[in-house]
Amino acid sequence: MRRPAGAPRGAARPLLVAFLAVAALDLAGLLAGVSAAHLVAKPLLMPLLAAYAVARGGPRLLVAALLAGWGGDVLLLSGEDAAFLAGMACFAAGHLCYLLLFGRAGVRAAAGLAYAAVLVAFVAFLWPGLPGELRAPLTGYGLLLTAMAWRAGALGPRAALGGALFLLSDGLIAAGIADRAQPPAHDFWIMLTYLAAQYLLTEGALAARVRPARADRAADVGN
Repeated sequence: MRRPAGAPRGAARPLLVAFLAVAALDLAGLLAGVSAAHLVAKPLLMPLLAAYAVARGGPRLLVAALLAGWGGDVLLLSGEDAAFLAGMACFAAGHLCYLLLFGRAGVRAAAGLAYAAVLVAFVAFLWPGLPGELRAPLTGYGLLLTAMAWRAGALGPRAALGGALFLLSDGLIAAGIADRAQPPAHDFWIMLTYLAAQYLLTEGALAARVRPARADRAADVGN
């Protein structure tokens, strides 16, 4: 029986299982308050997901976005302000890679307006509590992140959900910086939404890469 196009193959499946296992370890450690588990697991997550994308024949921009996320993950393990800004720059680079990956495919303008309204309302809500030196970089980052979340719909519903979850995850981080109310176990929810976002964006990009190949094969059969 032939393997369906786009299905995990060879080393891809073990890499995906490893990513999910390390993600479960990280999330369990956060819930249990075991900081050592988070320190060990977090730096492994994006390299595993990037390796999975490579094994599936994923585009280079996807791999670059995931590795930029890895840089941000590692830097944010430090509590230093300089490391936070450097980590934010890494994530910004990842969002740029995603935007280039999404290309010029059409997405709904109404969704863009909704995302813009959410961004304006959220920045206005956070603004009084944000440190003065972080207001400009966080606003710029928010614009880039919101654009990525909106444009993710170009790759289909999975990527669209991934973009929305990325926005939610970083929104929870920003709320903490501005000293706004946080949900219980907020670190757990930040990582859960972030990991789900990166996974869904990865699967959306991989699925989008498979669709043209299927269309080409169908055209060849038709001819």
